[in-house]
Amino acid sequence: MVDQQALNAARDVEPTALDHVEDLAAFVAASPSSYHAAAEGARRLAAAGFTGLDEAADWPAPPGRYFVVRDGALVAWVTPEDAGPRTGFHLLGSHTDSPSFKLKPRPTTGAHGWLQAGVEVYGGPLLNSWLDRELLLAGRLVLRDGTEVLTRTDPLLRFPQLAIHLDRQVNEGLTLDKQRHMNPVWGTGAPAQEDLLGVLAAAAGVAAADIGGYDVVVADSQAGAVFGHEQAFFACGRLDNLSSMHASLVALIEHAESFAGAAAEGAGEPGGGRRIAMLAAFDHEEIGSASRSGASGPFLQEVLERVSGGLGATAADRYRAYADSVCISADAGHSIHPNYPERHDPANQPLLGAGPLLKINANQRYATDGVGAALWARLCGETGVPYQEFVSNNVMPCGSTIGPLTATRLGIRTVDVGIPLLSMHSARELCGVADPWRLARVAAGFFAA
Repeated sequence: MVDQQALNAARDVEPTALDHVEDLAAFVAASPSSYHAAAEGARRLAAAGFTGLDEAADWPAPPGRYFVVRDGALVAWVTPEDAGPRTGFHLLGSHTDSPSFKLKPRPTTGAHGWLQAGVEVYGGPLLNSWLDRELLLAGRLVLRDGTEVLTRTDPLLRFPQLAIHLDRQVNEGLTLDKQRHMNPVWGTGAPAQEDLLGVLAAAAGVAAADIGGYDVVVADSQAGAVFGHEQAFFACGRLDNLSSMHASLVALIEHAESFAGAAAEGAGEPGGGRRIAMLAAFDHEEIGSASRSGASGPFLQEVLERVSGGLGATAADRYRAYADSVCISADAGHSIHPNYPERHDPANQPLLGAGPLLKINANQRYATDGVGAALWARLCGETGVPYQEFVSNNVMPCGSTIGPLTATRLGIRTVDVGIPLLSMHSARELCGVADPWRLARVAAGFFAA
């Protein structure tokens, strides 16, 4: 059951929590695709004094604060001045992608006087939640010379639902065929005379004839909003999992600024024996993470090896550093649903606004173990953040995260956490207004530990 004392504390929403979700809403609005999320993260890091690195170039010797982007993924880190070849990592992982629809080749389709877009389902969206919304297209265009540019349209698309007058049984069960029914309209006219790629090219300021390839998704255009009794709720698209990516960015930037402040005040070596603080925001989690920019790919391991190599680490040193490292895998989880309580565990029933989740699964669909649970409890205690345990009902399948993948690839102890949501994988998800800020507080404490 919910800890009532923790719930009462979580309901006491501080102004900083409201400021945090306002900034989260701005981050989500700037991140309609994974490529935009990585770019917006890089922009914020650069503004905070981080240096962007090129994977194909030599990297400067530590210490310092750096980031590197690979497609729709981002890794950033702060190396303290006293770091050595065996210095461990405090790593916070998240992902940049969300369930949606991806633009197919030959995307300009339509019939009966309508212009439509050919799209393919990406991940596991709640299809009905995408109906009758103003949607946009966003992603990257790759020109024939290899140049990559980001693009996003204004609200352009809509999946129109059939009127109840033409389907009197719709409220007894709505069935959506992914091929026949999930083709959004974007205008009227003849498909042979219009070009959806031309719209995307114009939005990016390039010529449609120069486009050689693209990775473009559909995104909800509605802004995030705080509402409810005592401003308890925050509704927004892509909270799974931009809420975690944003929390890690806020925490890492704060961590870097605390180093600068300590040095400016003459507090001695800013490292203080701390581990290397690092965030990793992967792409393609919603479709299994098996890509060059996903958690099953080599991106994080390559960055870790290059950072340790810059500190003079041998292979044995790296293994010792990994043994002294921890990864927090932050991904959204489930709040108890008041209309479907039977779908949840009868004893562990987390609630929106009562603090972030510690996610546990006996079959290691989440990577949390007893040691990781104790670490999370200590971090939450030190930062004054209430938290809740989540475990699935035994008859319900359990999802998974990047946590087990990271633990398996690197052998780094990993803890799975995240904020609770209702309507996960909806076009517009719901969280408690205080929970994203509280996740960022624990993340800041973790980076500083």
